[in-house]
Amino acid sequence: MGDYRKKLMSKNGRTIVALAKEMLSKKIGDRILTVGAYADQFETGRGTVQTAIGFLKDEKAISLESRGHLGTFITSIDYKKLWGIADIGTIMAVMPLPYSKRYEGLATGLYKTFDEANIPFSLAFMRGATKRIEALNMGKYNFVIVSKLAAKLEIRKNNDIEIAYEFGENSYVGNHVLILKDKDKSEIEDGMRVALDPASTDQMILTNYECSQKEVEYVEVSYSQILDKLANDEIDAAIWNGDEIDEHKLGLNIRALTNSKTQEASKDDTIAVILTNKKYNEFKDFIKQFLDMQNIEDLQQQVMSKEIIPMY
Repeated sequence: MGDYRKKLMSKNGRTIVALAKEMLSKKIGDRILTVGAYADQFETGRGTVQTAIGFLKDEKAISLESRGHLGTFITSIDYKKLWGIADIGTIMAVMPLPYSKRYEGLATGLYKTFDEANIPFSLAFMRGATKRIEALNMGKYNFVIVSKLAAKLEIRKNNDIEIAYEFGENSYVGNHVLILKDKDKSEIEDGMRVALDPASTDQMILTNYECSQKEVEYVEVSYSQILDKLANDEIDAAIWNGDEIDEHKLGLNIRALTNSKTQEASKDDTIAVILTNKKYNEFKDFIKQFLDMQNIEDLQQQVMSKEIIPMY
């Protein structure tokens, strides 16, 4: 192990690391590019590429077979060795604060699935999809968890990011509901003071749709303070995560969302997605290659049904 670390410090090291990352997206039976193609891709010489290929073969990270004019194919691959050579290190991710069983389950699924794949993993928590996506764009995390609704809006503004994986419905939230201060009200009405959390893309979109064509006063409120603001008569209505209401059995005036655009957008809002930066294309392939994504959702459901204890 120490010997190859020294080699990675040499002038050929950058190409060896780049080629190892490239091979992480491959599987047995895949054809690799020609030496010339890799030389162009890595902006280096053919001899440097040949040295890098030889290094991976010597370390038994890959085995190759030449089939003449058909090309060169992978006959064996050791992902653990490639991971070490690629020097990717710990995968860093961030998701919403685990204030509901659904989020606790998602965190548990991610943590355990990475652990079972023997991949170093660190999971952080941050309130607000906007802040998480900003952190992704700054390069602080390999991926972030947001709703499909928030992801689609951000992708329209930023071509550098993409959805690397989409979980099933109700993987992010069960549903969103309308909370009203007045027990006699059934919907948002003109003149109401409505909570709006600028850090939460989902809450902002749903709130704007629900209040369309109504004369309301938007009051900027942190999501975690909404209930206090309602109790203190500082706001009249707010869109909130129904999971919290169900779990804590809060005695509030809860109503379903009524606007057709809100209802349509709310479907995407229930879906959790993994959002990545296109600058690191190998990570999207890495997810498919290394992780049992269905296992993440299965573990989430087990936490929600209290079959297992949350662990993250």
